[in-house]
Amino acid sequence: MFQPTVGPIVGHTTPHHTRLFIRGGSINNEWTYAAVRYRRRGDTDWSAPLFAELSALRDFSNVIALNNLGSDTRYEYQAGWFSSGKEQPSEQTLLEWPLQWPKQIYQLRTISSEVTTPRSYIVGSCRYLRMTLGIPSYPSKGDKIFSAIHNFVKKNALIPVGALVMTGDQVYVDDMNVVSPDREYKEILAKYRAAFSQPHIQALMASVPTYMILDDHEIEDNWPANANNDVALYRNAMAAYEIYQASHSPVHELLPSGQPARKLGHYWYQFAQGDIEWFVTDSRTRRDLSANDRRILDAEQEGALISWLINSPARVKFLVTSVMFFPDNKDNGTDAWKAFPEQRLRILDTIRKHRIKNVIVVTGDVHGSLTSRLRHSEDADFEVQTIVSSPFCNSALLPYASASSFILDQPLAQTESGDYHLEWTSKVISQDNFAYLEVEREHIRVEYRDRDGEHLYSVNLPLQL
Repeated sequence: MFQPTVGPIVGHTTPHHTRLFIRGGSINNEWTYAAVRYRRRGDTDWSAPLFAELSALRDFSNVIALNNLGSDTRYEYQAGWFSSGKEQPSEQTLLEWPLQWPKQIYQLRTISSEVTTPRSYIVGSCRYLRMTLGIPSYPSKGDKIFSAIHNFVKKNALIPVGALVMTGDQVYVDDMNVVSPDREYKEILAKYRAAFSQPHIQALMASVPTYMILDDHEIEDNWPANANNDVALYRNAMAAYEIYQASHSPVHELLPSGQPARKLGHYWYQFAQGDIEWFVTDSRTRRDLSANDRRILDAEQEGALISWLINSPARVKFLVTSVMFFPDNKDNGTDAWKAFPEQRLRILDTIRKHRIKNVIVVTGDVHGSLTSRLRHSEDADFEVQTIVSSPFCNSALLPYASASSFILDQPLAQTESGDYHLEWTSKVISQDNFAYLEVEREHIRVEYRDRDGEHLYSVNLPLQL
């Protein structure tokens, strides 16, 4: 067997289930398969191997689900790929195949089933890894922060990290647009392979459940405003996104066999860990820019979000959006929620009128990190907070955000029933960073750390009891 060429990536994980993304390769047009075996840490016997066929249609990758796992339990696993010859083998033949497993042993931990236990998460966005002639330029810069995150998770996180949540721009398909724009499928796939096979991000994602959602640079800057009717670019970019980012997410339902379905109806999804729930929106590909009904979320997605906000019993509701919900940026006013004020106001009014507590908006995009709080002039009980974390790795050509980048001297929205106004709850971090979140009973502790893992700034965001 061979080591995976990309991965393994630990995807959606629950107390009793996890998903592993593996990319292999091809050998002389033979049948190829990914394989996984696992065991509880401390046990000596491995499980029977699980197999998944690899084909060019999915860039020789697949996702294998492990089921019937123990809650809050550490597991070891091995993963690899192999060829089985020119003829397709039967399931029994695969089980009897004399596999020589790669020596690498990975570890993962399932989620605790205790409802009220404290949880922790890593949040970030915008990882710039410039490619020149298909090769990463200065890859150690683009990978450095993931070494810091991995070391922090292993040695310093006081509470087991339940998820790495990446809120957009995991790859920059358009990084060389001025010189040589990438739009072909094979070129975009090559960027994903390079981005996700760097050693530190690979080690991190092989051990921590990873949840992703796209932003514009997975396609093109400010998509779809700058789309220019490039149907081929969009088709190729989304095919690659579905393979490398969406495939291991909870958007894919499980089949009776216990393995994820291939069918994909949309990119937004939900997941829950105890009394904490996440709604990860697709605020990029479902936009409607028409004058009559401007939307950043399509009607189906908005309806699902509103239903979740009203009906979910979760104590804390994390709402992920790849572009800024608030505060508004002085520049780039057409790309974020600032340009869709009616839909934003509908969501805010829903939260206020239904007296929904502890809605936390998580986002990135702006190449600066901060926390802030939205209040209402006539409703003392209304509160929505935001946590912004960006970038993992900036380009030398792109500026960092600062406090002066945002609109602070006027209400976010004015209505007949009162004004929505902002309050800073942190300073603005203007350098490469990631956010570590600890969700306790009375507050969320947010720690911003730099590319070496060193502490930059901390704040406790109070929760409504």
